[in-house]
Amino acid sequence: MFRAIADVLRQIGAALATVVTLPFRALARLFGGASRSAGRGGRRPGHTGRASRV
Repeated sequence: MFRAIADVLRQIGAALATVVTLPFRALARLFGGASRSAGRGGRRPGHTGRASRV
């Protein structure tokens, strides 16, 4: 019986999390192109960001 109650609460929590995160996912998809190039994904592999001394 407790397992059934836990399953129901888990399903309610999953549905609530989906509803709450939906607008943020839409915003992330909307601004995804700009944040991808400016964020960590836009860096070159092996580039540390530090200036090298000559």
